[in-house]
Amino acid sequence: MPPNPSLGAMSFSIPSDLVVYLHEIDNFIDTTISPLQASNDNERFFDHRREHARTNWDHHGLPRDDWEELLNQARNLADQAGFYRFCLPEKFGGRNGGNLWMAGAVIRMHLAKKGLGLFNDLQNEHSIVGNFPDILMVKEFGTEEQKKEFIQGRLDGKISFTFGLTEPNHGSDATHMFTHAVQTTRNNTGGWLINGGKMWISGMHRATHCLVFARTHGQPGDAIGITAFFVPKDTPGFTIESYEWTFNMPTDHATLTFTDVFVPDTAILGTVGHGLAIAQTFVHENRLRQAASSLGAAEYCIEESIKYARRRKPFGKELSTNQGIQFPIVELATQAEMLKLLILKTATEMDCMTQTEIERDLGDKVSMCNYWGNRLCTQAADRAMQIHGGIGYSRHKAFEHIYRHHRRYRITEGSEEIQMRKIAAYLFGYVGPKKVQVSKL
Repeated sequence: MPPNPSLGAMSFSIPSDLVVYLHEIDNFIDTTISPLQASNDNERFFDHRREHARTNWDHHGLPRDDWEELLNQARNLADQAGFYRFCLPEKFGGRNGGNLWMAGAVIRMHLAKKGLGLFNDLQNEHSIVGNFPDILMVKEFGTEEQKKEFIQGRLDGKISFTFGLTEPNHGSDATHMFTHAVQTTRNNTGGWLINGGKMWISGMHRATHCLVFARTHGQPGDAIGITAFFVPKDTPGFTIESYEWTFNMPTDHATLTFTDVFVPDTAILGTVGHGLAIAQTFVHENRLRQAASSLGAAEYCIEESIKYARRRKPFGKELSTNQGIQFPIVELATQAEMLKLLILKTATEMDCMTQTEIERDLGDKVSMCNYWGNRLCTQAADRAMQIHGGIGYSRHKAFEHIYRHHRRYRITEGSEEIQMRKIAAYLFGYVGPKKVQVSKL
């Protein structure tokens, strides 16, 4: 891959080698993934039967085994072809894909713009070009033993962990979590006793561990004093209470309780009391990736609406001749173009910065991309349903699926309100590079 682009020379073109790589991805989809989707009635997972075909209604509403086996088959094919690990460092079989190429921008937009398909499923973050915040987290903060277990184990398909931060009574206010851990000794082994609970823990039905964030010292509201623990799912006292059914089924969002759960000191990721920093490390990359996916899906809805409005001829003339159809699409298309530029600009700048610099200088821009991208997508899907009429509202089109999934994004990874509050903090000088004291105003 080329070095990070210079910001001194302004360019609005996607790098030529990235364009070539997108063509390689498209060719792989056409020759390998699409034929797999078309075989053995696998289309049932993507056409109007998708929700029923994917969901085991009699087993907590979890994904069906045959659905997840198909996703795994696609990932293995992508891994063999060299696409799946693209964003990982070379030592893990990747190509060091940066934010412009992968995590925040072009590839995510490109795949989401294609609509529904086995190449990039909206519902469960599956993609032939993988996303690995868990591996990067362990690479950054883990011990050598943890790296061996959780990175290689993850790539081998033997180990995986979920992210246990959100609680039944605490979401955005994570520093007020009630899950707590105290030091103790069991069978001459030093460790910690964890009590509490978590909610909306995605992927728990398949994971082997949960990375549980618990307060180990300090007061509610303190950023310092929260510690991250790797907790095996089969540890005594670790209970999956339920899986919460959602707007977009199947579900994999578990509610957990911990009752005197013991873990050794070696279960700690990072250092005691500094777990919240781990949780926040890759939040910017995830938020930008989410925004790019939402933008791509919004562009799909816009383009499908335009094509339909040209074909449909009520009262003998094209539906697209009506300003009531034109103007809403004009507004959506205009917003999409502006958002695309902000996402690409932000991703390019992130590739030239450290994590500390990103938080200080670009946190507001990442939040702008995220909250507006997710909102724009739901607006575009809603408008597509309206323009398509009855067929748009049906499950024979992808719009209802896109709406249901991306509506969730307006809550996860920091709700719209949290994103807007963060932007306001930068604008008014409470945080960021222009932080000022009231006495100086």
